[in-house]
Amino acid sequence: MNFDLDQQTRRELGYRLIDLINEYFSSLPDRAVQLPLEKRTFPDLRDRMPELADDARAVLDDVYRELVDNGFHIPSANYFGLINPTPTYMAVLAEALVATLNPQLASLARSQMASRIEHETVGWIAERVGWQPDPEGKNFGGTFTSGGNEANFTGMLLALVHAFPAAIENGVASIGAQPIVYTSSEAHHSLEKSLGMMGVGRRALRRLQVTDTLQFDIRKLEARIAEDFATGYKPFCVVATAGTTSSGAIDAFEALADVCRRYHLWLHVDGAYGAAAVFSDKHRDLVRGIERADSVSLDPHKWLSMPFAAGLILTRHPGMLRRAFEVTPSYMPRLENAELVDNFKISAQWSRRMNSLKLWLTLRVHGRKAYEDLIDRQMELARRFYKWVQESDSFEVTAPMYLPIVNFSLKAKGRDHAELAAANVALVEQVTRDGRHWISSTIVNGRRVIRMMVISYLSDQHNLAELQEALLRVASLGKGTASAVP
Repeated sequence: MNFDLDQQTRRELGYRLIDLINEYFSSLPDRAVQLPLEKRTFPDLRDRMPELADDARAVLDDVYRELVDNGFHIPSANYFGLINPTPTYMAVLAEALVATLNPQLASLARSQMASRIEHETVGWIAERVGWQPDPEGKNFGGTFTSGGNEANFTGMLLALVHAFPAAIENGVASIGAQPIVYTSSEAHHSLEKSLGMMGVGRRALRRLQVTDTLQFDIRKLEARIAEDFATGYKPFCVVATAGTTSSGAIDAFEALADVCRRYHLWLHVDGAYGAAAVFSDKHRDLVRGIERADSVSLDPHKWLSMPFAAGLILTRHPGMLRRAFEVTPSYMPRLENAELVDNFKISAQWSRRMNSLKLWLTLRVHGRKAYEDLIDRQMELARRFYKWVQESDSFEVTAPMYLPIVNFSLKAKGRDHAELAAANVALVEQVTRDGRHWISSTIVNGRRVIRMMVISYLSDQHNLAELQEALLRVASLGKGTASAVP
C-alpha cells in the first residue's frame, strides 16, 4: 500500500474517524472512567512489526475499540482526578489540521502564518496577565512549550541568565558560588528536574514550609534569603505557584514581588493550572499581583481544556529569551525585515509543532467569555462539594479552597494519624474500584488526604451527586454515617 492514499480512501477513513470521535464525545457525560478493578490488565504488546499492508479501516476500528474499551478516560465527566481536562472539540479539529499542514515553527520562513497565529495567541494571554504591549510590542515575550516542565525550566533559566549573564556561555561554574532558588513545600516537583537539567543542581532548591493557608511563608523566605547571602550563596530566583497540584493553593504574589524587589531576585510564577484564572474577570483577583512576576508559566492543557500538549512561558523581559537560547546556524532559512523572531532563537525546542492553533481556534469560535463561564461554573460546583463535606457526618475538609480542588478526609473517630491516612487511601481505592469515578489521595502539608477536583467542562451536579453517593456508601462500611446534600 502506497502512503499516498487515493482521494476516496482518504475521505472514507476521515469520515469514519470523525464518526468514531463523535461517538466518543457523545458518551463522555456519563462514561465510566475505567474498567472495574478485576478487569484491568496491562500485559505487554508483543506483536512483531508488520511487514505487509493491512486493511486501513479495520486497523483504525480495532485500535479505536481497544483504546476505548480498555482505556482510561480522562475526558469523562466522572473524572475528578488530576489536572487533565476534556478537550474542546475545536481543539481536536485544530490538532488534525496541524498534523495535516505540518508547519515547522522553528523558523518564520517555514511557518509564516502559523508563527503569526502563535505570536498573536501569546499576546492575548500576556494581556490577560496584565502586560499591555508598547507601540513596538517589545515589553513582553513568550513561546508555547511542551508543557509546564519545559515552561518552568525556561522561567528559571531566564532568571539564571538575568542574574549571571556569563553563565550561558561559560557554565554555572563561572558563577563562583552555589546559585539558590526558593519555593514552597507544596510547589511542583518539575522544579527539581529543571534545576538538575540546568546544571545548577537539585539541591539548589530551597523548599520552605507553607503557612496554615498552604501559601509561601514570607517571613521564612526573607530569613532564608538573608542567611544564604550572608553565608556566601547566590540567591537568584523565587518560584511562586498559582494553583498547587495537590490543593490548588495560590501564593501571595504581591508580597513575594516586594521581597524579590528588595533582594533583586527574579520572580517566576508557576501558573500551569491556576494562572488561567486571568481569563475570568470575576475571578481575576484570585491571582492578584501575577502581573508583577518576571515570568509566568501556563498550561492550556489544564484549565483551558486543551488536549496534550500545550504549555506556555511568558516574560516581561523578552530580551532574556534570546540571550538564553539564540544561536546562529548557517543552514536555517531567513526572512529579511521580519518583525517576529524565529522561534528556535527563543525556545529550548528546535523543531516545533504548532501547539497554539487549538487554543487560538477555540477562542475564535467560543470567545473568552466561554472560559469565564467555565471557570465560574467549576468554582461553584467545587464550592457546593466543599459545603457538602463540611456538613457531612463522615468527612471533614482539610484545607482552604482556592480553585476547584477540594481536600478532605474521613473524620478521625478514634483513629490515630497513621490509621486515618490508611483509611483515606483505602476509601479512594474502594470508590474507584468499580471504575465509574476517579478521585485520588495526596499529601497536603504533611497530611494524607482525599482529593477531588472539577476539571471537565462536562461535569455537573449530577456527576457530583453520584460521587457523593459512592463516598457515603464506602464510608458507611466503616464508622459513621452521613446523608447526601443536594
